[in-house]
Amino acid sequence: MSCAPSPSPLLSLLPLALSVSAAMAAPAADQAIDEAAATTPLTPAASLAQVYQQPSAAIRAVLDTKGLPVYQVSPDQRTLAIVGHRRFRTIAELARPVLRQAGLRYDPATDSPQLISEIESLTLRALPGSGAGADPAAERQIALPAGGAFHLLRFSPDGKRFLLNRRTATAVELWVGEVASGKLKPVPKLRLHTMLENDVVWLSGHELLTLTVPAGRGPAPVFAAPSGPSIQESIGRNSPERTQQDLLTNAQDAAVFAHHATSQLARVDLNTGAVKPVGEPAMFSRLEALGTAGQVLTTRLLEPFSYQVGWDDFATQAEVRGVDGKVVPVGRTRLKEGVPVEGVITGPRQFFASPGADGAVYWVEALDGGDTRVPAEHRDRLMRLDAPYTGEAREVHRITQRLMKLDFLEGGEQALVADVDVAKMRTSTELVTLAGTAPAQRLIERSLRDRYRDPGTPLGRMQATGRSVIRVDDGAIWNFGLGASPEGDKPFIDRLSLADNKKTRVFQSGVAAQGGDAAHFERPLAVLDASGARVLTVRESVTEPGNVMLRDGASLAGMKPLTDVKDPTPQLREIQREFVRFKRADGVELSFWLYKPPGYKDGERRPTFVWAYPLEYTDASTASQVSGSSNRFASFPATSPQMLLLDGYVVLMDATMPVVGDPKTVNDSFIAQITANAQAIIDKAVELGVSDRDHMVVGGHSYGAFMTANLLAHTHLFKAGIARSGAYNRSLTPFGFQSERRTYWEAQDVYQKLSPFNYADRLKEPLLLIHGEADNNSGTFPIQSARLYQALAGTGGTVRYVTLPFESHGYTARESIGHTLWEMSEWMKRQVGPGAAIPQR
Repeated sequence: MSCAPSPSPLLSLLPLALSVSAAMAAPAADQAIDEAAATTPLTPAASLAQVYQQPSAAIRAVLDTKGLPVYQVSPDQRTLAIVGHRRFRTIAELARPVLRQAGLRYDPATDSPQLISEIESLTLRALPGSGAGADPAAERQIALPAGGAFHLLRFSPDGKRFLLNRRTATAVELWVGEVASGKLKPVPKLRLHTMLENDVVWLSGHELLTLTVPAGRGPAPVFAAPSGPSIQESIGRNSPERTQQDLLTNAQDAAVFAHHATSQLARVDLNTGAVKPVGEPAMFSRLEALGTAGQVLTTRLLEPFSYQVGWDDFATQAEVRGVDGKVVPVGRTRLKEGVPVEGVITGPRQFFASPGADGAVYWVEALDGGDTRVPAEHRDRLMRLDAPYTGEAREVHRITQRLMKLDFLEGGEQALVADVDVAKMRTSTELVTLAGTAPAQRLIERSLRDRYRDPGTPLGRMQATGRSVIRVDDGAIWNFGLGASPEGDKPFIDRLSLADNKKTRVFQSGVAAQGGDAAHFERPLAVLDASGARVLTVRESVTEPGNVMLRDGASLAGMKPLTDVKDPTPQLREIQREFVRFKRADGVELSFWLYKPPGYKDGERRPTFVWAYPLEYTDASTASQVSGSSNRFASFPATSPQMLLLDGYVVLMDATMPVVGDPKTVNDSFIAQITANAQAIIDKAVELGVSDRDHMVVGGHSYGAFMTANLLAHTHLFKAGIARSGAYNRSLTPFGFQSERRTYWEAQDVYQKLSPFNYADRLKEPLLLIHGEADNNSGTFPIQSARLYQALAGTGGTVRYVTLPFESHGYTARESIGHTLWEMSEWMKRQVGPGAAIPQR
């Protein structure tokens, strides 16, 4: 068994495709980028050279700046953490040996997830009014010792300590820091096990429960040769599992996975460094604080495993465990195989631990046989089992549709229960009394796509166990929302009274009467007191990056800056941005963000790139809703098509691509509707005088790539296309895709028509295909791009196929990102010319 992914076997079948080979790659990102390669024009020889190319100097200058920090407030609300994450990995890091098993990718040397978000800088700052004479101007820069990758910052519930994980070549270590002094030290001889679960449970301010690598564990099983063929069978049952990557294939795979998935629950004293095992090792998949008595609710994976679904759909055993090692079984979930499309398993599923002193355990059971297509007054019910967990569970609430989310309120006596109606694309939220003694209170019901009525996300508060629950102040909860509106996004803070469901708006960005101003975009970060008279926000504008502000006083009008982050990319301020609204032929409102490149002059028509992603809606009014804000600070994601602005192109970003209709049949008109959208987008760009109809390229990622290929296959609206990590043959995703709930055999004509692979002989506009070689997203296997390339190449199409080694659905290595942007820019030059004014005809 090989741990490292090998070069794609598809390459031997695609001699004309460009596959960027890791063995022939340019030096790693920590070495200087070859300037010659970075500026090489796209000649036929260069275009097929299997080395990483780099984009223009202007794009590289933006790529290689430091990222903006992330802000985190301690549970006691006395400390602000300013966290700087490393922006990119290197291809060498992605090439590190990894196992791909049970739908999971993990590092076998450390029993941790393959990808982590590395922290490269950490600063702690006392918040004003936090007591002890705190000086908010004083910052404590935390020294992060070399020798590993720090990640996952967590504060202790009392706010006096913080934890960091550090991954080395052989282990994930636990480091503990003192907030007051900034001193950081490791817990000696402790090897964390984070492969399936990263959580910790606090027993006190200095003691916690966590998962560790079992002591004395031997090496993983090694097999010199297969013991026999891999065999699966299904006899007379329906098992419509959606396509997945990286599944187990045989008993040898299962043995290796079980070895690495096994962990030890341990008690750790942060003062002394003592580590004491609790109970026996098991394949723990979840660890959650239960009540206040030093108990935890755990789930562990059960064998036999499946070759059809991933580890998170394996059968599990739920148990209550005490720090004394006592174990009480409370329920079991069955393997999720043979479940209807969009359905759930029967029997117990989704166990929840009460954060209250009662220590109750909850779970959900289907009332409709797990099949959403079966008519039912209620689809789910919530069950409760009380200590000592040996009696019969009782039903405490019936849920109209399928449970989507359950969030406990402080005290553990109430919860917010959200459900989802997949057939109608609607959701509702209820306030439920968990004792089952009072009727549920409906708080809101809306379309899943209705951004204008989104109530926001409830603010949480950490309990003494480290468990986060919904914060309750004087009978009210706080909701932080994006505040979508016809005028754009205006984030808000609402205080919601639970007694009468009355909402009071405490703050809203852009609204003067509620503390905002028209020139800034301000999102809430924390509420510092029970009345909402002191809050933290992150404030930004077109020219200012996000900085933390303390707001207080009447209407929160008082404002004090707590950070002073500078603009890392001032050259982006030369970009002009405008929100544009218009209608397609049938009256559905559309929009895009028009970006004009640096140096753009009024009246110029420039080659234009349109970037879009289709979304389904049940009605035209919801489809017409506005998203985004003109006051946001422009800071482009690394692989964003907005980078093309720096090479002179006009970019129409986030062009809306709605598909409106009955969720059951909406895809019947998918081609017609994306065509109407595209026609309206082009017409509007031409009308604005920024684009020329013959110099427009369309592109998208994932479902946007699927859209791109379909537009080129069924229309001649665009000069060319760029499709990244898409799916193009829907017969390879036969049990549904995106929002399509019908199977291939129920809607074969739709699946066939929506497969651009079937129309390869008609797709004559040039198409650039880019795909991560290790894409593990359901439905977008790399073979999708490989087969479309073969179909286009075999029928006389113009196509270029780029495979990025070791990359998944999103691209993370600096080399891969640079090469992707180079490919996109060069493709634009080849198909519609350089990013300059188009000569008048």
